[in-house]
Amino acid sequence: MQLQTDGGLKTGRDVVKAAMLGAEYFGFGTTLLVMLGCKLLRVCHLNRCTVGVATQDENLRAHYVGTVEKVVSYLRNVAEDVREILAELGFRSLDQVIGRVDLLKLVDEPLARFFDFSAVLHRVEGPNLLSRSNDPFDRNSYERQMLEEVMPAIEDSEQEVVIERKISNLNRSVGALISGEIAKRYGDSGLPKEAITLKLSGVAGQSFGAFLVHGVSLFLNGVANDYVGKGMNAGRIIVTPRIYHEGSAAIGNTCLYGATGGKLFASGVAGERFAVRNSGALACVEGVGDHACEYMTGGTVVILGETGINFGAGMTGGAAFIYDRHKSFIDKLNGELVEARRIDVDDDNEGKMYLKTILNSFVDRTQSPKARFILDNFREELAYFWMVTPKDMRSPLNPKEGN
Repeated sequence: MQLQTDGGLKTGRDVVKAAMLGAEYFGFGTTLLVMLGCKLLRVCHLNRCTVGVATQDENLRAHYVGTVEKVVSYLRNVAEDVREILAELGFRSLDQVIGRVDLLKLVDEPLARFFDFSAVLHRVEGPNLLSRSNDPFDRNSYERQMLEEVMPAIEDSEQEVVIERKISNLNRSVGALISGEIAKRYGDSGLPKEAITLKLSGVAGQSFGAFLVHGVSLFLNGVANDYVGKGMNAGRIIVTPRIYHEGSAAIGNTCLYGATGGKLFASGVAGERFAVRNSGALACVEGVGDHACEYMTGGTVVILGETGINFGAGMTGGAAFIYDRHKSFIDKLNGELVEARRIDVDDDNEGKMYLKTILNSFVDRTQSPKARFILDNFREELAYFWMVTPKDMRSPLNPKEGN
């Protein structure tokens, strides 16, 4: 194993001390954000970052002045600082001081005398560096084989490939390897919409459809574990359980986390923390757990059933439609930044038409009996829907950017 440390690292001296305590990897977070222009205003979750680092507002993002060169320059200065300190100590590389707690000395300060550092500074005999690598549990042969089969469509974007396979929960991150290969060649533009279609049946492992790109469609006849659509950029994920039962789970927890685009349809219930930090994806499911749409900044989420508590906490963009047949949703809404309002049944307003379009697409892809019932009785059932948007959100609805 290898030990990584982070938290407050700023200078070469911090890195050398961490290495002496056993660290082999060093994480820089806040300091790098400062290099990119962050002023530590502590409003990251409010979509009001005045320097454009943590916001979806195009006007604020125009103030962003960060560059890759600034980060590289800072880290090079830290590395040079490390080299100078090592030279003073008589060492040629950082590896030579990793785990050398004997080189550390307690400062002669009154406050330090209140703490016992003996356990931290105790040196254990044995290797301090990684002595052998751990082979990956899963060499991903499942998707590597599929990658070979879809290569004709990747190399020639005018071709289309359809693959049918069984899948099990041992097969994790299916779609990520293929998406990576497409991204290397075509970047964000990806492939044409119908270029690659994977029709799978069974139980998908974690991170099904993670980092999916344009041109890849995943159709799963079964159910999936946690993190479905994590970080997806485009593409489609359609999950339809083999045996439909209203209220049954179709996908796990933390699905659509950090997604920036694409479409996720599941004719069943999703777990907790659904669509957290979603900034552009379109999703429709038949129920969710606690903390759904937390820190959401864009995109659209339709939930045709019950939700858990703390819905919409920190949500600053996008829109959510909640089917509240049992009139229990308002008690579960975190109303600090968002508001819920009914949709006018008689007026052909934007929310009404947009919702109906999504439901038609959802039924077409999943054959959901519940969604079919809502569409067949749309005027009556529309009265049970809430539309949740940020309090300062402007019309019209924009599923990509939330405003």
